[in-house]
Amino acid sequence: MSSTRSSLFAAATIAALQSISVPQASAHCYAGSRFFPATLASDDPCVADELSLPTFTTIRTPATDTNLETRVTTYSFDFAKSITPDFGLGVGRSYVVLKPDGMPTARGWDNVAASAKYHLYTNTPHEFVFSVGVDADIGGTGTKSIGSPSFNTITPKIYFGKGFGDLPAELNYLRPFAVTSVVGYGIPTRASTLTDTGDVQFNPHTLNTGFSIQYSLPYLQSNVRDTGFGAVFNHLVPLVEFNLQTPLDRGQHFAPLHKGVVDVPHGVPGAPQRGAQVHQTERRHDPVASLSGRALWIDQNYICHRAS
Repeated sequence: MSSTRSSLFAAATIAALQSISVPQASAHCYAGSRFFPATLASDDPCVADELSLPTFTTIRTPATDTNLETRVTTYSFDFAKSITPDFGLGVGRSYVVLKPDGMPTARGWDNVAASAKYHLYTNTPHEFVFSVGVDADIGGTGTKSIGSPSFNTITPKIYFGKGFGDLPAELNYLRPFAVTSVVGYGIPTRASTLTDTGDVQFNPHTLNTGFSIQYSLPYLQSNVRDTGFGAVFNHLVPLVEFNLQTPLDRGQHFAPLHKGVVDVPHGVPGAPQRGAQVHQTERRHDPVASLSGRALWIDQNYICHRAS
């Protein structure tokens, strides 16, 4: 079940959407004129008020020595609230449907997830943002039949974003590049648990690493030159993302590679925005037949819709 949960985490995370005309004081995640969107598998390095209702994802996990090939569908709900401009709290919950080949369908709630994030540092001239945080998967709050753990997992994290707008003028076309990363250390509160069959399942500490490379066409248009691409292309942020979960005590690592395009809609703060679409593919060590998602994402400055 651990690989399934890892797959769900990678698939369910939402790419943030934000109007590029919003003033920086009320924007979601800016360092100077650099906007850092949340990517397909990890959050951005800033604190903001956000509501995701719901995140729908479906994936097919391959058969292993101990598990059948399974269609896993989740409906996730997430809320984040800034307590101060630099500190925020979040909570999330997912309803999971498991359809193993040739077996009855299992349904239920995953464990409640809580989070906290603190923004430590922004260097505007160098387009750099750094934050720290912690996630908590609260054991025993989910449905046992879908494999929700009975123990807690605490994951301290660091977040950073770095834009390359400070490169010299002769490298103008490299200035729209940016990188973001999230690094976490997963700490289970139990070293092992017993399964329904009486087997011992070990719960390793994990190193969770997400890294994205982005090329911002809005930044290219606003800070380098008028591309003449038109309104549609000037709102896109192509990206490639790598997400790695490595058990440090035992087990095998999980390393999906995501490619996609984030659409940054242009509009008025607080007004409904046009639909934004993210196209993505996924490659893993164990192949996934399909991956799709749909979500309504709301924060203090925008209401917009995302589909994939």
